[in-house]
Amino acid sequence: MRNQVLLACGMAAGPLFTVAYLLQGASRVGYRPFRHPVSSLAFSRAGWVQTVNFLLAGLLSLIFAVGLWRVGPSRWGALLISAWAVGLLGAGAFRTDPVSGYPPGTPDQLQRHTRAGALHDLFSLIGFLALAMACFVFALSNSLWWTIYSIVSGVLFATTMALASAAFDQHQRWVDLGGLIQRISLTIGWTWQMLLAVRLLRT
Repeated sequence: MRNQVLLACGMAAGPLFTVAYLLQGASRVGYRPFRHPVSSLAFSRAGWVQTVNFLLAGLLSLIFAVGLWRVGPSRWGALLISAWAVGLLGAGAFRTDPVSGYPPGTPDQLQRHTRAGALHDLFSLIGFLALAMACFVFALSNSLWWTIYSIVSGVLFATTMALASAAFDQHQRWVDLGGLIQRISLTIGWTWQMLLAVRLLRT
């Protein structure tokens, strides 16, 4: 029963994180979900909600990693999920810098990053890379469909995150779609983690 609870945390983290940022993005004045990153929701008086969202998702994913360590099938995979969780916790602990004109009145791209913004980006990068690698590690399975799905998820997650990063760096082709691309990427990653948890709970 204890292991089931640990694994269930990995199933719940993604949906909770997604619902929280969608509700915030829909109600925030001046915020454009297609253009602005999820991290920018940490600005304004209600910014604490997104901070808590990062921390809760990180904590649930870290608990999930403990479950993975206990039940398998890969200790390396469990460590990578732990790194993904730490990335989320760090992204919550350190607020991002303004980007793409949000909050209103800020430039599209800062000339100098703050220390907190640099740490936010560093933790985010560590987390994204860890989750992409976890997809490939957990692809090693006796189930063909799961192997294919995990590999495709890892490739698409990494690719869309790279495109979102280019958009937030003000690449003209992608800048107005950076938020949308990031949300697609997060959906891919969270869905994979949720299905991994479901798969292990069934077995």
